[in-house]
Amino acid sequence: MEWTDGKTRCQWANPKNDKYIQYHDKEWGVPLYDDHKLFEMLVLESFQAGLSWECVLNKREDFRKAFDDFDLEKVCAYDEEYMEKLRENPKIIRNKLKIHAAVANANIFRQIQKEYGSFSDYIWHWTERKVIYEKGLAYSELSDRISKDLKKRGMKFVGTTIIYAYLQAIGVINSHEDGCFLEYCGKSV
Repeated sequence: MEWTDGKTRCQWANPKNDKYIQYHDKEWGVPLYDDHKLFEMLVLESFQAGLSWECVLNKREDFRKAFDDFDLEKVCAYDEEYMEKLRENPKIIRNKLKIHAAVANANIFRQIQKEYGSFSDYIWHWTERKVIYEKGLAYSELSDRISKDLKKRGMKFVGTTIIYAYLQAIGVINSHEDGCFLEYCGKSV
């Protein structure tokens, strides 16, 4: 594929969507350690279930507004009335089960923070704080284990495929495709 800036990117990055290009170039696969961003990405990935990431990404700013900029304490406190208000918001994905899961998952996220000191410490302990480089997968033994643990804790919409996509998004797994200008970013070859 020809890119106007001459860079080669992963095939999934839509060259006609600037948000997608910026996401690919600046965020996807970059290790995240900030709990606020980790929470945002977990919520967004859970809303992706059954949809395309591009669909979610295009609504990201509206999700930020609707979910109080992903303020964990505020999301944990959402009641039925507020969740119904979210279901009426045409600018976000209005799936009732996903909205309820976002709130329940926020409370579990907070419990994990208390247990591990931060959610970052929890998520990165699975790889001993190392980035995994692998391509062409939709799930792995790592995403299976993390998914199983999160489900055991009560989280919803955290199946192994969603968790694998989450791990890629937050940089635990770097999956830039062969030839992508970011393929070996941060890795000595």
